[in-house]
Amino acid sequence: MPIISKELIEYSMRGIIHRKTRSMLTIASILIGITAIFILVSFGLGLYNYIGEFSSTSSANKITVMPKGFGGMSFQEDPFFTEQDFQKVKNAPGVYKAITLDYAAAEIIQDKTIKYSFLIAYDPAEPFMLTDISGIKIYKGRELRPSDSGKVVLGYNYLLKDKVMPKAYDINSKINIQGKDLRVIGFFGPIGNPQDDSQMYVSEDEFKILYPDRGVGYDWIFAEIDTTNIGEVVKGVERALRNSRNQEEGKEDFTVQSFDEMLATYSNVLAGVAGFIILIALISVLVSAVNTSNTMITSVLERIKEIGVMKSVGARNSEIMKIFLFESGFLGFTAGVLGVLLGWIITEALANILIAVGWSFITPAYPWYLIAGCILFATLTGAISGLAPAIQASKINPVKALRYE
Repeated sequence: MPIISKELIEYSMRGIIHRKTRSMLTIASILIGITAIFILVSFGLGLYNYIGEFSSTSSANKITVMPKGFGGMSFQEDPFFTEQDFQKVKNAPGVYKAITLDYAAAEIIQDKTIKYSFLIAYDPAEPFMLTDISGIKIYKGRELRPSDSGKVVLGYNYLLKDKVMPKAYDINSKINIQGKDLRVIGFFGPIGNPQDDSQMYVSEDEFKILYPDRGVGYDWIFAEIDTTNIGEVVKGVERALRNSRNQEEGKEDFTVQSFDEMLATYSNVLAGVAGFIILIALISVLVSAVNTSNTMITSVLERIKEIGVMKSVGARNSEIMKIFLFESGFLGFTAGVLGVLLGWIITEALANILIAVGWSFITPAYPWYLIAGCILFATLTGAISGLAPAIQASKINPVKALRYE
């Protein structure tokens, strides 16, 4: 036996169509919340997928040592870590290998155009910093070699016209950095954000030539460690650096993190932001639920005589309740389908805009459970909103209903 008969469904649909303006407004109120939830969750899932992919490309046996605050950027002329600091990290228990990285803001000149971007320096003999940690690979040309002089590898955006500079660069092009022409030997593939894709990479020796007044030392330190007890290794590196820099515990001006910790931090921040925004969207859905309930109450009041007639010819209380529950649930279902469709259209448009401006790593995801969940949630919101009016309608006295004016 069906939950609701075909006749009751047809009657409910006639009621919805007859009150089409009110029905459309009710659908719109739920639709807005569902659309917002779909957009936010799809982008959130996309970012989680990106972090998962990055985690799989990054090696779990790496730690990074960097200045505290400002995303690891010290923004000072001289290097942050000394040679003694580097040796302390390198010789700390559980550290197999350590490398350094330097960076500085660099002036780029092309014809009359002047731009600034970060110039990254590393030892080409120890390239695992780029391959294992950052996960980027050569897209065109080749990487730096220890014997290279006067050469540079550029980020992906330099291959594109008007992305960093008016004219695009290619293999064997010359680029003026800090007043010196360097020959381009390669391009790294796209990372997905404008800053990283606009960076430039040179050897440590070339970096010293471009910045002759810079002191001796390093900006970041990366290490390959024993994974048997990562926590103890990190604590050992922190102790070694505190001793080297004469700092007390808790007052360090540096931070030591494993990549798992960094990714966990990013995930927690993302979850917090996404949760807060979704909460706002849920409040919108709650408001729409109240609106749906008001719509159904009004519908009940308008059809009291109809209810009296149906009851007088044998309609049971359960059938009356089903009519109004079906109407409110159907309005929610329709709002869910339209909300998912509108959310997908807006999300795709936003994704294309983000790709165009260089933020290609922010890619939305559309798993089946997101689509089904949004539609089911909207349907249940509509049905629950109509529950109280449906119960009210089922309890109407048929004699009083027929006399109702």
